[in-house]
Amino acid sequence: MPSLSIITITYNAEKYLERTIQSIISQTSDDYEYLVIDGGSKDGTLAIAEKYKTHIDRIISEKDEGLYDAMNKGMALATGDFVWFMNAGDEIARPDVIKRILEGINPETDVIYGDTFFVNEQGKIRGLRSAITPHKLPQNLHWKNMRLGMLVCHQSFIARRSVAPPFLTDNLSADIDWEIKCLKNAREAFFFDGVIARYLEGGISNKHLKKSLADRFIVLKNHFGLLGTLWAHVQIAFRGIKLIVSNKGKYW
Repeated sequence: MPSLSIITITYNAEKYLERTIQSIISQTSDDYEYLVIDGGSKDGTLAIAEKYKTHIDRIISEKDEGLYDAMNKGMALATGDFVWFMNAGDEIARPDVIKRILEGINPETDVIYGDTFFVNEQGKIRGLRSAITPHKLPQNLHWKNMRLGMLVCHQSFIARRSVAPPFLTDNLSADIDWEIKCLKNAREAFFFDGVIARYLEGGISNKHLKKSLADRFIVLKNHFGLLGTLWAHVQIAFRGIKLIVSNKGKYW
C-alpha cells in the first residue's frame, strides 16, 4: 500500500494537465499511487493522460455530478494511507516535497499542511498565499483556526484516508468543510515548513463567487454556530477592507 494517493480531477483541461502530471512524476520519491478522474472531457485531456499512462495507476473518464462528486470517486478508489488532491493546473512545488513530507511525519500524523504559491494560467508565480492574502498559517493547526475562512489551500492539505469524510456535493465551499472535518478527526497535524503546491487561480469558487460565499456561510455556521459565524463575517469584512486600503484598491 503506498503512503500517498495523489488524485487529479479533470474536465476539458488539456491546457493545464501536462504540467500537473510532470510535477508529480518528477518527484524524487515514488511512494505514491496516481489517479486521474475525468468528467468525460471532449478535448485532448484524455490523450494527454494516455501519453503518461505508464505513470498513472488509474484513469477513469465518465460523466459526474461536478467537482466534489469526482473527488469522492477518487477517494473511493484510493488505497494509500493519505489522500492528496492535485487537480489539473495545480503542481507540486518541488521535486523533493513528497520525500520531505514522508521523512517528517510519524504514525500519529493524520493531516499534513503547508503554504502555497498562487500561479496564473501560464504557470507564473504571482505570490505566496500566506504573504498576499490574510490567511497566515499557524504552526499548530486546529479546526477552530478555520472560523475566518479557509487557511490552507486544499492543494497543500493532505489527509490520512481514515480521517477523511466524503465531500459535500451541493456546496461550493465543500473543501473548507472537508478540511474542518479532517482536522476534527485528526490526532496530529504536521506543519510542513515550506511550500507544498502551486495553485492555479480561478477555480470553481472564484467563477461562482456569490454562491461560494453563501455556501461558505452555511459551512461555517454548521461548525461554529450562527452567532459565531455572524461575528466571524464582521471580522472578515473589516479584514478585507483593511487589505483593500493597504493594497490601494486591490484585495490581493
